[in-house]
Amino acid sequence: MIEPKILKGFRDSMPSREIVKKRMIASLEENFASYGFVPIDTPALEYSEVLFGKGGGEIDKQVFRFKDNGGRDVAMRFDLTVPFARFMALHLPELQLPFKRFHVNKVWRGENPQKGRYREFYQCDFDIVGADNAEADAEIVSIIASSMKKLKVGGFTVCVAHRGLFNAFLDRLGAADKSEDVLRLVDKLRKIGRGEVKAQLSEILESGEKADAVLSYIEPSENDGFIERLDKLSALAGGESECTARMKEIWALLDEETKSHLVLDPSITRGLDYYTGIVYETFLDGAPEIGSVCSGGRYNNLASLYTKESLPGVGASVGLDRLLAALEGNAEALGSSASADVMIMNLGAGKGAEARRLAASLREKGFRVDCYLLDKKPAAQFKYAEGNGIKFVITAIEDGVCNLKDIGTREVMNGLDFDALVKALGEHK
Repeated sequence: MIEPKILKGFRDSMPSREIVKKRMIASLEENFASYGFVPIDTPALEYSEVLFGKGGGEIDKQVFRFKDNGGRDVAMRFDLTVPFARFMALHLPELQLPFKRFHVNKVWRGENPQKGRYREFYQCDFDIVGADNAEADAEIVSIIASSMKKLKVGGFTVCVAHRGLFNAFLDRLGAADKSEDVLRLVDKLRKIGRGEVKAQLSEILESGEKADAVLSYIEPSENDGFIERLDKLSALAGGESECTARMKEIWALLDEETKSHLVLDPSITRGLDYYTGIVYETFLDGAPEIGSVCSGGRYNNLASLYTKESLPGVGASVGLDRLLAALEGNAEALGSSASADVMIMNLGAGKGAEARRLAASLREKGFRVDCYLLDKKPAAQFKYAEGNGIKFVITAIEDGVCNLKDIGTREVMNGLDFDALVKALGEHK
């Protein structure tokens, strides 16, 4: 016998979890589509030369890379953004710009597994390519906020910053040549803490004074509003610039409801090398320890690896598995994991055809209906319904009239015609 086992960092998904996950994906895709975004898909495997080069640093070390049966050097995608850049370069003549896409699928990273973080996980990406302006940047913020509301996650904060502004500050500090190392380190602030960041900054910059200056930049006064904080950061970076103007324009474009969730946080840098402008990270107020559940930014040079065409892009990605981990126990956000809205019991010989006609009619009304398939005693059938989270069971059908039982409250409704049955189920759907 082969031992049934799973690789470290991978897992099976049980029906109760998968039902919730699929519902969340459908909700996100509906929201993306409402902004005019369209779906695409790309292969799980790419040539290694396609994926390597703009992941950067630690990500490159986490990629699953191997030789295939034909001796080709291939790798599994570590995100959906780099394959998207390749997709744009390959299919540009077939697309209309600006191109708005969403892509929901699995990616793989060989990192250390922990709560909400696995080696195989879903990303839900949404991007705009072909528009380098505040309108595109603001639309991504708007989609992040509307997605969180649609998923009913409760309180959340969208933290934003500008990589160009941080780079200007580092240039003024005389540390432009160390910018990639500094940005990657600052990105770990929430994970490793201020003390460790300061120690490593002092080593990278070879100066405790410069390390303190960086910490002062990424830790502005908590009492400052968005524009006030932006003006102070701009002054530290050498004064008004295109970066400052872009951020002010983005702020002006957003509605007040979205602004209420937005915070300018200069410690947000994103660890990947390909970001060039605004960057986003989204935290749940009730679970900050889980980390960002929706991140991204502007990447104007990513497609330059594959084409000479200028293809500025901006986008973000919802980390679905991390979000699910953060929402554990949140019944409003997760909703029901029931396999069906109602089950029709196996009523014995001669009742099967009538039961299936009723099931078909209910399905046309939008209900999920499970017809029990085995000839077992009622107790076993009720246990099946309870085990699958099914709230209602039709216990009898006679001449178009049925009996309905709520197995949670044990309430029984007898003698329901079809319209009454639909009403009773609809009130609890």
